[in-house]
Amino acid sequence: MLAMTTMDTIAPFELLRKLESRSKQTAIGLPEQAEAVQLWNGVGFSLAGLRFVVAMGEVVEILHLPKATQVPGVKSWMHGVANVRGRLLPVMDLGQFFKLPAQSRAMREKRVLIIEQDDFFSGLIVDGVLGMQYFPVTSHTTATSGLTDSVQRCVSGSYVRDDTHWHVFETSALLADSSFVEIASG
Repeated sequence: MLAMTTMDTIAPFELLRKLESRSKQTAIGLPEQAEAVQLWNGVGFSLAGLRFVVAMGEVVEILHLPKATQVPGVKSWMHGVANVRGRLLPVMDLGQFFKLPAQSRAMREKRVLIIEQDDFFSGLIVDGVLGMQYFPVTSHTTATSGLTDSVQRCVSGSYVRDDTHWHVFETSALLADSSFVEIASG
């Protein structure tokens, strides 16, 4: 067997060192780590020309307005009851409940936000759904400008983007409102 000389073992090691040195000199540095922006997200919807957003976990489904059977002896904002995959869904017109001016949108353009909390399962008719909305948590404000008192009870503030207020709609506040839960007229 041939004996390795010291020269043979140094050359590859030195070569690796030189390669490492050249790599470090010409390497592009890592990008600066920017601070991550924490976002709040929800489902955007419109009602009487206003923009609202409801937290993601509060809406279980979004539907086109289903065919509903009217129920006698209930308040005018109770649209009716619909069969949605074998479950009876009470469908309420949110704009009428809040006594907001009606929009001239066709019924086929309206959408139903289905909410389910504990034993409460209901559909809320809105003028339109504006998709997923993301807001930096730092853009939250307690301001609720331009809302009637009845709507303001169900809003916990707003997020501002491009000078537009997106009012945070709280379904739990709506469900706690006795005038919403008691639908019998009279």
